[in-house]
Amino acid sequence: MKAIVQEKYGGPDHLRLADIPVPEPVKAQIRVRVSACAVNLSDWEYLIGSPLYARLVGGLMRPKHPVLGSDIVGVVDKLGPNTTGFSIGDRVMGDLVMVRGGFAQYACVSGAEMVRVPDGLSDEIAACLPQAGGIAVAGTEGLKPGDTLLINGAGSGSGTMALQLAKAAGAHVTAVDNASKIDWLRSMGADEVIDYREQDFARTGQQWDRVLDMVATRGPAKIAPALSRGGIYRAVGGNVGVLLSLVFGGLRFRLQKKSIGMLMVPSGRRLTERVAQMAVEGKVAPPLEAVMPLSSVPEALRRTGLGEVKGKLVIRL
Repeated sequence: MKAIVQEKYGGPDHLRLADIPVPEPVKAQIRVRVSACAVNLSDWEYLIGSPLYARLVGGLMRPKHPVLGSDIVGVVDKLGPNTTGFSIGDRVMGDLVMVRGGFAQYACVSGAEMVRVPDGLSDEIAACLPQAGGIAVAGTEGLKPGDTLLINGAGSGSGTMALQLAKAAGAHVTAVDNASKIDWLRSMGADEVIDYREQDFARTGQQWDRVLDMVATRGPAKIAPALSRGGIYRAVGGNVGVLLSLVFGGLRFRLQKKSIGMLMVPSGRRLTERVAQMAVEGKVAPPLEAVMPLSSVPEALRRTGLGEVKGKLVIRL
């Protein structure tokens, strides 16, 4: 089968299109003939081996799994021994961020992580939902009318869906990203926009009830002034040192009624089912910038790593 293979950590130049054996499912697995796989920032992190948690999960010195791609949509074509819950021909989707394997024609995955794709969702849209949609749902949980929310990295797949959910909840949203996305984010409903290259949101003197930070680069002492009393800051990813400082250093701001820490996303089939149903109901609509062939994975990852993508890119097998 055709697959994009990674043999060592580094940039897109370390990826190649190769013929590798078709995998065989073991107990509790299903084999999926992949039809679409979204590109995520986590793929970029596993590609370059940074931050450190990418290596802790993916292999310390070299990748344990040579095929990237975690948001998979496809058709079940074989069941592992004693595997139940699915049938040959079922169209399924799921977030496989811990094991990956989606940038290939076939992938063997845990049946416990997959759900059936609802009728009405295309393969491309379904592929955008599991990981990015899950982050958006978890990051906007509990928002109320009148709350103020800042999304740093708002032009990403998860950021754009968080923007949609926040506006639907009645929140006032400030969107932060690079200049090329500012007008686009405003057209999507952002109440305020900030070009992070021109202005540091944490030094504007403004305060927000909630801050959702897709890639944390600031410690708690810099974040706290941007939070209103009772405010909540959650980081999705970033350098391990920064994340640790947020988790432990953020504790001292509890006396100011400010909660600073990481976003815990309850990944799994239950959240994927929830996000998929929200898409069917029109509550989230992931912006899809482009659908690209398997051979374009290196370019798709390069653009994702540089923060150039508006919404999502999807690889169509």
